[in-house]
Amino acid sequence: MTAAPPEVLNVLMIDDDPADRLLAEEAFAAHDTSVRVRICEDGPSALAELRAQALPDVVILDLNMPRMSGFDVIREIRASADLRHLPVVILSTSDNADDVARAYDLLASSYMVKSRDFPGFVKQIDHFVRFWHDCRFRR
Repeated sequence: MTAAPPEVLNVLMIDDDPADRLLAEEAFAAHDTSVRVRICEDGPSALAELRAQALPDVVILDLNMPRMSGFDVIREIRASADLRHLPVVILSTSDNADDVARAYDLLASSYMVKSRDFPGFVKQIDHFVRFWHDCRFRR
């Protein structure tokens, strides 16, 4: 009898900030057997990847990016019949109530304000992974 394949949560992270991407890679590293993270540095490349690659289980999206804001990215995702079902979690430094409301108006699944310190950020990622892994694989 062969063992069941591991349950791997596939995440697409969209963030233009190299430092934030590096921190995210380090935070996700603790979950290396249960999470696979692909990272795109802007909205257009993320949308191209979503249309060309296997779909992720969940998208993590920054709001403040050049070329295409996170608001524009989620608007494009929700406008696409092939993508609109994807959960999109906003992960932003902005705690502005208008940004939060706008994200939910665009049907964001969740909104997280990035922790200002690395231990806090790791804890956020741990909670994110646990929640979305349970959502995806709970039987």
